[in-house]
Amino acid sequence: MNDFNPMPPELVETPEEFAGQFADRDQTLQAYREMLRIRRFEESAARAYTRGKISGFLHLYIGQEAIAVATAQALEEGDRVVSAYRTHGFALALGSDPNACMSELYGRKDGLVGGIGGSMHFFDRDKGLWGGYAIVGNHIPVATGHAFASKYKGDGRVTVCFMGDGAVGIGPVHEGMTLAGLWKLPIVFVVENNRYSMGTPLERTLPVEDITQRAAGYGMKRDRFRVTSVHETHRRLKAAVDHARKENQPTLIEMITYRFRGHSMSDPAKYRQKDEVNAWRQQDPLERTGRALQQVHNMSEEDLEALDDEIVAEMRAAAEFADASPEPDPEARFANIIV
Repeated sequence: MNDFNPMPPELVETPEEFAGQFADRDQTLQAYREMLRIRRFEESAARAYTRGKISGFLHLYIGQEAIAVATAQALEEGDRVVSAYRTHGFALALGSDPNACMSELYGRKDGLVGGIGGSMHFFDRDKGLWGGYAIVGNHIPVATGHAFASKYKGDGRVTVCFMGDGAVGIGPVHEGMTLAGLWKLPIVFVVENNRYSMGTPLERTLPVEDITQRAAGYGMKRDRFRVTSVHETHRRLKAAVDHARKENQPTLIEMITYRFRGHSMSDPAKYRQKDEVNAWRQQDPLERTGRALQQVHNMSEEDLEALDDEIVAEMRAAAEFADASPEPDPEARFANIIV
């Protein structure tokens, strides 16, 4: 068994190294804004859920925002993102309308898919989001199919497929990655390792802690790193995307991240200790980017608060829009069904 340690390794960096990661002020501010938009959206959704405005499941992305933002930065128009059920962050980062996103959570007609998909089934083809999938691991062959279509048509597009650490033992994951390696497809598989498969620690689900060791068996490149900087995450993901686009070769990436809420709104996360959560929070990419704006680029606390107020107002308006949106027509439940 693994010697699983829920505490993050110490982040050792000099002030110069910290500043170097966030040297470009405009890029850092833009990344901070987009990460903050995702977090405030998720917090607004959580409040709506507790008030009974949202039914069913709700899986929040709080703590993992840097991955979605870095992904949006790394892709070109026409590239595809295929995700599991924790997908609100990808929709927002790729440019989906917060009003439509919130309306989908509310189950309303103005939602991304007309209010019939809910939290786990976000889909926005025009923005490059080709679905959130609720069945663990079963979307990997779907993403592989997207990549096969791109290679077959020669359209130069790349598919980036996300899954959690709890998905890697599922049969279809192996099948999809095997075909991607065999057929040399333009795809990047990303494991968002947020340390717990729902509520089960890694030592009870994985015989080997480094998930990317599997890449050799699929004939693909690999990369593994902790997500502490949105810019570093973008750099490393972009390298894999470029490799897929130019060489028609897949890559397996493990991004070690952390979610600060339970698996879903029904999970109180009592399997975690407070000091564990606090230790990971010190390495939260959103908080680190905010500190960089203050310490490296001399933004004031007042400036950051004004930006936060602006985003909070945007998400409050999205919630009000969703609440006023009508219910889907009864016939909507039969739309897009192939019989």
